[in-house]
Parts: sequence; structure tokens; C-alpha cells
Amino acid sequence: MENYLYLILNIFTISFPLVRSFENKVQYAKNWYALFPAILATGIFFIVWDHWFTVIGVWEFNPRYLIGVYFFDLPLEEWLFFLTVPFACIFIYEVLNYFIKKDVFAPIVKPVTFILVFLFLIVGLSNLDKWYTSVNFIVGAFTLAIHYFFFKGKYLGRFYLTYLVSLIPFLIVNGILTGSFIDEQVVKYNDLENLSIRIFTIPIEDTVYSMTLLLMNLSIYEKIKSKKTIYSTSSL
Repeated sequence: MENYLYLILNIFTISFPLVRSFENKVQYAKNWYALFPAILATGIFFIVWDHWFTVIGVWEFNPRYLIGVYFFDLPLEEWLFFLTVPFACIFIYEVLNYFIKKDVFAPIVKPVTFILVFLFLIVGLSNLDKWYTSVNFIVGAFTLAIHYFFFKGKYLGRFYLTYLVSLIPFLIVNGILTGSFIDEQVVKYNDLENLSIRIFTIPIEDTVYSMTLLLMNLSIYEKIKSKKTIYSTSSL
């Protein structure tokens, strides 16, 4: 049964958002036309990244907790991760937008974003000998900067709120994957390639990785939605 652990985590991650996608308030399912292209585009980027890091030994997957199906040197569960996690996180984003009308972080979006971009670049460029640290922080910096350039901070306040809320399930799921609650790690990290700073058993780099994954999905998601809005308005 333990070889289903990672698969069960994926099912757990997506189950509640999927069931609640059709309720009358948030109506998440109506935005799937924008969600799934965002997940696909972002997923391609991260699959290539994951494959590369797996091949060069930045991390590896413990076969004890996998069903044993692999594509592109990655377990099926890792592929599903890039579906289930964005699906759940964008659901959190839409729920927060529905229940919290005010963009509470809007006044600090610009300074926070500039500080994060600066800090991410400093950390990334200062640790070029560590693959996970350098690539992760540099990609995170560029993702934030590009998003700000194109959207002028329009969605970043709500993104930061979503990200902070998503850290709660993140700590649970990633805690299990990295060995906080079981005897072994599902995903084993090579500490020569990271800062060896952990939140419980979770590498600090994972928090930036999660931020980049969510922001890429959100950027494409909102871009597709905005195009539909412009088209609908021009058709009136």
C-alpha cells in the first residue's frame, strides 16, 4: 500500500477543489477554459526542469512510495503533481477573490516585488555552485519581474495572499514528500545542490519553487481570461 503514497497525495490535493468546482458561488469549472492551457504550458516548463534535475542528480524519487510508472525519467506521480497542485492553488485564488473583495496587499505590491526580485537574484547569483538554489531563485526572480512588467502589479496583491494561504497545504504535502511524517523521503534531495536550510524537512528552495509554479500558472490563466473579456466586450 505504501507504493501508492505519492499518488494518494495527488488525489488528496485535487479532491476538494474538484468536488467544489461546480458549486454556485465561485463556479470554478467555468474558468477551466483558461486553467487547463495555463497548467499545460507551465507544466511543460516544469517537466523539462524536473527531468534535467533528476538526470543530473539534484533530486531523486524513492521507488518505495511510487506505483512504478515512468515517463521521461519521471514517475507518473510527478507528472500529476503539475496538474493537481496548480488546480488546487488557482482554486484557492478564486475562492479568496470571491470572499475577500478588497485587494489587501495592493499598497505594498511594488516594494515587496522589487525586494523579492533583488533578494532572489542575490541568492541565486551567490550560489551558482548549487544547481537547485541558483536556478530556482534566478527563475523565481525573472518570473516575478516579467509578471510585473506585463501586468503592472494588477494581480500580484491577490497572488501574494493566495501564496501565503497555500503555504498551509504546502507544508503538509511537501512535509510528507520530504520525510516530516514518514520514515523516508519520497523525494530525496542532494544537499550539495541546495542551501541545506530546511523548514522542518522541506528545503527552503521549495518555497520559491512553489511560488514560481503558482505565479506562472496564474499569469497565463489571467491572460487568457482577460482576452476573453476583451473579446466579449468588443462583440457587444
